[in-house]
Amino acid sequence: MLDVRGIAKRFGDVVALDGVNLSVDRGGIIGFLGPNGAGKSTTMRAIMGLIAIDRGTITWDGAPITADVRRRFGYMPAERGMYPKMTVRDQLIYFARLAGLSARDAASSADVWMDRVDISSRSGDEVQALSSGNQQRVQLAIALVHDPELLILDEPFSGLDPVAVETMKTILLEQIERGTSVLFSSHQLDLVSDISRNVVIIDAGRVVLEGDVRDIRERAEFRYAAIGFAENTSWQPEYPGVQIIERHPRSLRLRVPDSQDPTAVLADANAAGRVVEFSFAPPDLSEVFLASINRRSPERDAERDPDSSTDRAAVG
Repeated sequence: MLDVRGIAKRFGDVVALDGVNLSVDRGGIIGFLGPNGAGKSTTMRAIMGLIAIDRGTITWDGAPITADVRRRFGYMPAERGMYPKMTVRDQLIYFARLAGLSARDAASSADVWMDRVDISSRSGDEVQALSSGNQQRVQLAIALVHDPELLILDEPFSGLDPVAVETMKTILLEQIERGTSVLFSSHQLDLVSDISRNVVIIDAGRVVLEGDVRDIRERAEFRYAAIGFAENTSWQPEYPGVQIIERHPRSLRLRVPDSQDPTAVLADANAAGRVVEFSFAPPDLSEVFLASINRRSPERDAERDPDSSTDRAAVG
């Protein structure tokens, strides 16, 4: 189990992390969300030992994380962490060897994972000759080539086409099934909802919301009502706290307080015209995300991250 407790980090006068807590169980997966500069990459680098934290603790199975323990982790940085003039196969073998595999096992695992991420046909090509999407496939294969116990993936879906996204999702779900712990960040919130039941949302270096996706949607302080009419309507709903999000000739979408009785909204709409469609639901994950970061003070701290292009080499 990965356990991050109260970690803090400053870069000069800039507060990058301010008491971040999160945990990932064995075989668990956490979607790590936040706007650019929120502290996601800094947290991941701290877990991988690429930066020193100012305070707090990071443990694996209740013990401090040593260099030997980190060799059992798989890391995929947001920026390219590969050697551009090394071939794909040699790259995978090299990082597998750094993680402690024998030459024979490293070569065998490299071949397996090149096939798994559908990059075998480019095994002899230099990484710099690959497209951005194919480089992303190689990055994932490097993170997995040594059969890690923990996966730290920073924006793993970035630059992938829909076929590669489905492959990535399948691989992550398989890893969870076999007991691997996964912490991943993404700006593609629909994918987060598909893969992970639990999320941690960070903003300006602080965790602002965490928990089961369904639970945090239900805990939201607002709901969305969508009403469709048989004819054009000029209906103007009058409830405390209501906002008209969208208006069309025959439909409206409203944001209303969670305390609002949906039957009253429907009855009021029916009094204004024949309703042919009606829904009343909690916000989706992207709407919860926006609401959680917008609640923060305008005086948000910005994160200044060091360049991460050599992150993986530093781990080795």
